[in-house]
Amino acid sequence: MEFRHRTVLVTGAAQGIGAATAQMLARQGAALALLDRDEERLHDTAASLRALGVPVFAQALDLTDIAALDDAVATIEREFGAIRHLAHVAGILRTGEVLDSRLEDWDACMAINARAVYGSTRAVARVMAARGHGSIVVVGSNAATVPRVGMAAYAASKAAASQYLRCLALELAPLGIRCNLVSPGSTDTAMQRAFAGDAQARRDILDGVPQRWRLGIPLRRIADPQDIAEAVCFLLSDRARHITLHDLRVDGGATLDA
Repeated sequence: MEFRHRTVLVTGAAQGIGAATAQMLARQGAALALLDRDEERLHDTAASLRALGVPVFAQALDLTDIAALDDAVATIEREFGAIRHLAHVAGILRTGEVLDSRLEDWDACMAINARAVYGSTRAVARVMAARGHGSIVVVGSNAATVPRVGMAAYAASKAAASQYLRCLALELAPLGIRCNLVSPGSTDTAMQRAFAGDAQARRDILDGVPQRWRLGIPLRRIADPQDIAEAVCFLLSDRARHITLHDLRVDGGATLDA
């Protein structure tokens, strides 16, 4: 119950890694503030947690709207509880080789995977700074450091978010606030299944595809969302009190820790 009596804000909480993180935090005693643009699925996640007796604040909003994020954080602080921890999980995947790519896919990846990270972390860090403590974890991707064929927009947006968070961590460390990254590889979420939905695609993920310069997964499995949630909860917790600026790779060895 290491998050007992603590308010944790989770973005991208409607499904996948975000929902798994919220559920794990709930089992560890957290009060949860949940944000996502998918109102219907967010309502379902919130309802399932409330049924277990978990205090939940839930709001559907566009995470790229910086003013809306600022307002949501102010509302949570005023009406629900002081935010002790932030897990920013929201993200999207758009694929396509660069020469055939669409500008709107590039812009969408940058908006959700980088701009929203800036908006949520800045809003929460401002209230944490006034109290002199807090922890922030952003879910990135191992694609931030390893190039992928057909994933330039996604990889670039995750790399931008990663380097931004490192800079933020340096600025916030003297204020008692820790910032870390969790970088998954292939994880069994709706986003992953849309990208690689059939049996052959899943075998390619495990075995690798040399002609696309992609290694396989040494541990021979695709991650469950709970695998990523475990890493997020650890880095948010006081057990990681002397860890900041860290990028924890959770990919079954797929990038050989590059």
